[in-house]
Amino acid sequence: MIPEIRDERQMRALTGVSAEKFSVLEAAFGLALADEKERAYHEGLAEGKRQRKPGAGQKGKLPTVHEKLTFLLYYLKVYPTFDVLGAQFGMARSKACENVHALRPNLYKALENLGVMPHREFKTVEEFRAACDWIDDLLIDATERPHSRPVNDAKQKELYSGKKNGT
Repeated sequence: MIPEIRDERQMRALTGVSAEKFSVLEAAFGLALADEKERAYHEGLAEGKRQRKPGAGQKGKLPTVHEKLTFLLYYLKVYPTFDVLGAQFGMARSKACENVHALRPNLYKALENLGVMPHREFKTVEEFRAACDWIDDLLIDATERPHSRPVNDAKQKELYSGKKNGT
């Protein structure tokens, strides 16, 4: 029960991409899904776990590549709870969760294959600089994270920031 997308504005509102970019991404996503299916098939054969031929069994609520990609992009854009996502797409919340976690790596693989997946980790400062050499001004927004305080009074004083506790 995939929501019908009526026009370009609604496509952007529900998925975050234009219809044109969606079709390009759909092709790459389809290839990534096919590669994963092939890998899983051969792995299952090697481990003796295959019970059916490829394509056998139930098709699920998201049988096409288009529906799978719409489901995943909708989740990433709107970020509903799995209860809401399941209700929107006619499946249980547990299946919505399983589908998101199963499909997300294929989307990342598709974005890598298209050459548009941004770098997330850098091993060295030089590697970071090389990735950002085309940028003139770089702003980094950081979030302060709480950490456990030591029991030792002297060590606690060393780490004390001077801030009041968040009330």
